[in-house]
Amino acid sequence: MTATRLPTYFISHGGGPWPWMKEQMGGAYDRLEASLARMPAEIGATPRAVLMVSAHWEAPRFTVQSHPNPPMLYDYGGFPEFTYHIQYPAPGAPAVAARVRALLAGAGIDSAEDAARGFDHGMFAPMAVIWPQAEVPVVQLSLRQGLDPVDHLALGRALAPLRDEGILIVGSGLSYHNLRAFGPAAHAPSAAFDAWLGDTLAIADASARADALAAWERAPAARLAHPREEHLLPLMVAVGAAEGEAATRVYHERDFFGGITVSSWRLG
Repeated sequence: MTATRLPTYFISHGGGPWPWMKEQMGGAYDRLEASLARMPAEIGATPRAVLMVSAHWEAPRFTVQSHPNPPMLYDYGGFPEFTYHIQYPAPGAPAVAARVRALLAGAGIDSAEDAARGFDHGMFAPMAVIWPQAEVPVVQLSLRQGLDPVDHLALGRALAPLRDEGILIVGSGLSYHNLRAFGPAAHAPSAAFDAWLGDTLAIADASARADALAAWERAPAARLAHPREEHLLPLMVAVGAAEGEAATRVYHERDFFGGITVSSWRLG
């Protein structure tokens, strides 16, 4: 367990069950895998638990997973049969879920809990690389329907005390997510949006950075990069929980799947 303030992360979780399909992927995920595998050393201590905000869970209210041993949720299609039987048996953490709800209540943010929902691939794909032994408890927290960036920045601010309690906050999405424009068609819009993200996260003034992120639709190629913003909103949570702290790019490549520029960041 750590006694120091933990950073927050916004990471790419990759496509479906990719860590179990590396032979079929031809090295496409090598750089992402390397960045995820470095995280425990970057953090410097094993967290008491991970709070994971995945792009693949939306609910009418911010909803926290409270199952003590969450099952698997194979929320993908078209993959080999064996990928619908893989396991990432991390324990849940009902006490952490209760703490999350208490923090949200204290901030005037309505929430709910779900005692049945399992782990989606936005959680188990990256975690299978970060902590392959599944020894760290994980609690997932949903996005809120409507996908208002201001709401998700506020969510992060409310969760910030967890960083001093041994809880690692991870936003799991992708800095570019337009499934209709992969490959060469993604080159220009993903590069333009990634450059804007990097410049915006480098803004030193916390309020100015938050305002710029809240207005993300004005960014170059914003709606080409994110026709729907669920894969960007986990970034808002990570930034809100580390307001005023520097962002460091921890993963970057310019030719992901034939033309996509993508990045991940650590804050704090």
